[in-house]
Amino acid sequence: MTILTRYLTASFGRVFILALAAFTGLYLLVDFFERVDNFIEHSAAFSLYLVYFLNKIPFIATQVAPLACLLAVFTTLGNLSRYNELTALHSAGISLLRITAPLLTACLLLSMASLATGEYLVPSTIRKANFILESAVEGKPVVIYRRHNLWLRDGKNIVNIRFASPETATLQGVSVLRFDERFTLRERIDAAQATHSDKGWLATEVVRRRFEESTGAIIAVEQAEQDTLPISITPADFRVPGSKRNEDLNYRALKQLAHKLRQDGFDPTRFLVDMHARIAYPFSCLIMGFLGIPFALSKGRKSSPALGIGISVAIGILFFILQAILLAFGYSQILPPLVAAWSANLLFLLLGGWLFLSREN
Repeated sequence: MTILTRYLTASFGRVFILALAAFTGLYLLVDFFERVDNFIEHSAAFSLYLVYFLNKIPFIATQVAPLACLLAVFTTLGNLSRYNELTALHSAGISLLRITAPLLTACLLLSMASLATGEYLVPSTIRKANFILESAVEGKPVVIYRRHNLWLRDGKNIVNIRFASPETATLQGVSVLRFDERFTLRERIDAAQATHSDKGWLATEVVRRRFEESTGAIIAVEQAEQDTLPISITPADFRVPGSKRNEDLNYRALKQLAHKLRQDGFDPTRFLVDMHARIAYPFSCLIMGFLGIPFALSKGRKSSPALGIGISVAIGILFFILQAILLAFGYSQILPPLVAAWSANLLFLLLGGWLFLSREN
């Protein structure tokens, strides 16, 4: 590693760590004000506050890492330009590509680190944080948050659900086992699908089987095209708070679930979109780092930390809005899952390339 590479990498690393800590702290502060009422209302212990927010840090860090990369590249190159170091390097025959290569390499390594964190660490910490909020703080029953092959107890009933989709308020492959006071099976209700409304779960292709109390033999079988299921579970009971895009599932889990849904004849679009997004989003660190180069060079000596923060936040907000819109297009099948997940990265890469070429010209 040359002296120049060490110098640029060290400068980038210092700014990146400070920016990541600052953006993570701001995110945590906003999340704190959103959640603090829940903790106060249920008189939660201080240790629960601490453990909850500590478990949110890995997820938050992966979300704000692209902004930190953008700010780090902008500040590093801006400082070189402000103190005439960039001019001196050019005078020594060192090209812009040679100067920016260590910064882009660092952004690429951070993309890989973000990818690994999202795959191996974030899902487990998100589940722990949601467990603390729902069970330890709010006192809700402990539920294993899965979307397929669910077994739940609802009063005297035991409910088995092949697949649950909280986003569309639908259940696939529902079986309800109804017991009496002595926990004797009296009735079994099977339904192909159920949709939730204000009146409860409206099921289709319903089959009811009633059992004799003493022998357990089937005494009646009734079939109906539509019927209401006798369960009080709501779509919210299947949703992990704050996990609108399945943050508690990693790439492998999403891939397996999408494959299983396709085999069972269900629509796996939402999970395919999220699966591709698990790969696409970490590489926004590299895209944002590249985008920071033309911004820093265009400002020259006028570059400053305040300007870098403003540009980073503005670009970050634009990126998140665009990504959310494109993912929504993917969920609604307007765009293919792969295109929906990668389009934001591609558009910002093209923007960075256009800005860079415009400056060169």
